[in-house]
Amino acid sequence: MKATRYFTHLAVSGVALAVAGCSVMSGTSEGPMWEQDKEYNLTILHTNDHHGRFWKNGKGEYGMAARKTLIDNIREEVALENGNSLLLSGGDINTGVPESDLQDAEPDFRGMNMLKYDAMALGNHEFDNPISVLKQQQEWAGFPFLSANILDKETGKPLFDAYKIFQVEDLRVAVVGFTTDDTIRIGNPEYLEGLEIKSPVEVAKTLIPELRKKADIVIAATHMGHYANGNYGGNAPGDVTLARSVPGIDIIVGGHSQNPLFEPDVQNGTLILQAYEWGKYVGRLDFTFKNGEIVAPDYRLIPVNLKKKVKQADGTKKRVFIEKEIPENAEMLEMLTPFQEKGQAELNVKIGYATADLVGERKVVRSNETNLGNLIATAMMDKVGADIGIMNSGGIRDNMEAGDITYKSVLKVQPFGNAISYVDLTAEELKDYLSVVAAKQQGSGAFAQFAGVALTLKDGRATEIQVNGAPLEEGKTYRIAINSYVATGGDGYPKVTDHPNYVNSGYVDADVLVEYFQNNSPVDVAAFAPSGAVKR
Repeated sequence: MKATRYFTHLAVSGVALAVAGCSVMSGTSEGPMWEQDKEYNLTILHTNDHHGRFWKNGKGEYGMAARKTLIDNIREEVALENGNSLLLSGGDINTGVPESDLQDAEPDFRGMNMLKYDAMALGNHEFDNPISVLKQQQEWAGFPFLSANILDKETGKPLFDAYKIFQVEDLRVAVVGFTTDDTIRIGNPEYLEGLEIKSPVEVAKTLIPELRKKADIVIAATHMGHYANGNYGGNAPGDVTLARSVPGIDIIVGGHSQNPLFEPDVQNGTLILQAYEWGKYVGRLDFTFKNGEIVAPDYRLIPVNLKKKVKQADGTKKRVFIEKEIPENAEMLEMLTPFQEKGQAELNVKIGYATADLVGERKVVRSNETNLGNLIATAMMDKVGADIGIMNSGGIRDNMEAGDITYKSVLKVQPFGNAISYVDLTAEELKDYLSVVAAKQQGSGAFAQFAGVALTLKDGRATEIQVNGAPLEEGKTYRIAINSYVATGGDGYPKVTDHPNYVNSGYVDADVLVEYFQNNSPVDVAAFAPSGAVKR
């Protein structure tokens, strides 16, 4: 299907781009090598926020086997038209599906190797594991991991490559990586030790002018988020801010905010792209480079076996493919199947029962108190004998449907493997702690879910605090249960690991929730209904 043309012309100010089958250059001479009046046809393919979805879902949507068929077909089409193609990722390959998480995303990175990705931006969830695991993942992947703003403190150099320059016929294409500086706040502090995360915008202000001297097209593969009109709220600045602040970036292939851009957002002469999440779409940008300019870009997001409900003549609804079904690649399936089977065998074990749906959907749980948030906070509280349970909503990753609950259900909700921690605080310390946590912005992963406490937030302070129905007592000590991630300062929570009363229980969060279901099933979901714990 021919892509819809959204632009007729876009000037380029002498920088870089890349392609499948191209060579990587370690150094370049300044000045263009392209021929005057010659047309160079380039195609950029991209995905982002894969989050462990190497296998298709229960409806037969997405999955890396169908993605390979699609990408192979596009590459063949582009080559027949004397063009070149480049495949990039906006990062966050890790965390989200138990079959992947329990295997350190090995099937995902090996799948990306078979798909022949050219480069990838490091996402914040690449730091959900130790650096040793991340380096193993790059070996499985076999392509560059890029981030110009994540540095090794010891050497002062980027942890991985800052950028790569690809030779595409006569063109030099620079692909530079940038990672959200929110990583220091939302990444696992335990695995960020020894790293320095600089502002992508500030690093780009120095680096992009240098790349413009070396390349004909500059592409930024970013994991920073697309926020309309630069309104990034409580998040770190994203792609729009980067484009507006730093001239000379021709194309941004983004990720992190997990929203689809069905048309590029053009800011300051930069085309900003993003392909939603999980490999649901493959982004495709076709354009011609001629005489130092990008001419007539065509762009679309191609659905990977996504379906929609259609009403039938008899009034029933049926799921049908949005576009033509894409067959799964047999070679990819052969490689992935053992990983899927191993994961399924370990995870499809019933551990409990829920009487109703439990809500953990991102767009809901990050803005509202939910029954699942209350349940998780309660399970944490009960496990360590705490008075209060507090859970950051960014650590709740999925819904739970009514009925049988499996180990897999729990791991989809809590995939990070954090430990349950607790700390005993005086009433005054608790006031200060709750004032910070209860004020976390709605819509962000820091937004808190509570158990055992009710309060009113007034002028940025927690007031009218009640713990398990009783007013806060001065001089009394209260125990709060939290996960090890926020205990170390994750999501901007107050760091408590250096408090003399801090204890890391060693209990893994998912295992604590499994145990709660095992001990309390059938779980009466009505008992965890939102009660307005925080009045604002």
